[in-house]
Amino acid sequence: MTSPTDFPAPTDDPADPLPLPPTAPEAADCCGEGCVRCVYDVYEEALERYEVALAAWRVRHP
Repeated sequence: MTSPTDFPAPTDDPADPLPLPPTAPEAADCCGEGCVRCVYDVYEEALERYEVALAAWRVRHP
């Protein structure tokens, strides 16, 4: 899991902005019925995509 101190400082390059992390779902967003694609599953997938995008951004902005 990432913490606020893990995020790099944004750059002033509007052509290559810092990726933004996904918003975590609220507890009330989950119905608790064991859905095949729960909002927490969707969030975890988005978080994985964000981490890949952030790693690529860090390579471009050492």
